[in-house]
Amino acid sequence: MYIRWFDQGIFFNLWAILMDRELIAILRGVTPLEVIAIAEELILSGITKIEVPLNSPNAYESIESLANHFSSEAVIGAGTVLKKNEVSSVCNAGGKMIVSPNVNADVILETKKLKMRSYPGVFTASECFEAIQNGSDGLKLFPAFLLGVDGFKALKAVLPPDLPTYAVGGVDPINFADWLAFGVRGFGIGSYLYKVGDNVSDVGKKAKIIVSAYDDVSHERS
Repeated sequence: MYIRWFDQGIFFNLWAILMDRELIAILRGVTPLEVIAIAEELILSGITKIEVPLNSPNAYESIESLANHFSSEAVIGAGTVLKKNEVSSVCNAGGKMIVSPNVNADVILETKKLKMRSYPGVFTASECFEAIQNGSDGLKLFPAFLLGVDGFKALKAVLPPDLPTYAVGGVDPINFADWLAFGVRGFGIGSYLYKVGDNVSDVGKKAKIIVSAYDDVSHERS
């Protein structure tokens, strides 16, 4: 059910503080007409990091709308950010997080210059350390299904121990436990959570499954 924002502001603030999980919702293909209702459902489910890939229709409009509605309740950002000028456009739209499929020093440096969170995509040790040396806040392990937990275990041995890492690409609740056991911090969830054509109810149901699985594994490890 769609809940009016101005009736729920206090609730959302408390919810976001209490439920700040290391889960990034990747809404590839989402449109400005549907993004607010979907994001609200995500936040209610406990997912408070939301990424709109720039190859989505009118992505900057969606980011601006999300930032205007949920800037205090969620971290709003962009994915598939490939160029320096795209970083400034996301910032102007109100985004606070930049996610890329690759390592581009210009993108990372511009992101940090604008005081935004930087999560470049990495696969090799060389890419990891290039991203770190340019100031990234964390690493997007992509595509995770190709790297695998054994590949990540090898990388983890040489990475700074407190560096946040997120498995993205082919990850779903079934394998959360495997990744978390080897020290990954969190996950970026794309097509498992949202596909073009999904309605709010579809996304809400899947978000609850994701959050429940993440919480179950996290509690077992605590």
